[in-house]
Amino acid sequence: MRWLLQTAKVTDQEYAISVLETMVEKAAVVPNLWHLEAVSVLLGAEKREEISLAEVESFLAQLESLPIHVDLATASHAFGRIMRLAKTYNLSSYDAAYLELAVREGLPIATLDKNLTKAAKKAEVTLYLLD
Repeated sequence: MRWLLQTAKVTDQEYAISVLETMVEKAAVVPNLWHLEAVSVLLGAEKREEISLAEVESFLAQLESLPIHVDLATASHAFGRIMRLAKTYNLSSYDAAYLELAVREGLPIATLDKNLTKAAKKAEVTLYLLD
């Protein structure tokens, strides 16, 4: 989401834009909570008056146009694998859902979240465009 918000650090935006540019060739796979998180981030930015409601709607349209595949199995792993990963790596259940998906599917993870980055390294998950 950082590529959308001008309030992010320049290095964060550069990384996010690099990830976005690779999505022309490779689709992203996200847990089924991703859409809710996207709306939450954008509405939070709008509430803080960092972006307008029109920009929120424009950003959501941009997100809908991206090749993003939703993993429908995320919820079925919540009470088991996701909970264990959250406990093991001291993550929120939301962040653990991303880690669990990367581990289960053998995919790299694109994140700038420090805790999730640390957990991914410990779990031997490749950090997308960072490793």
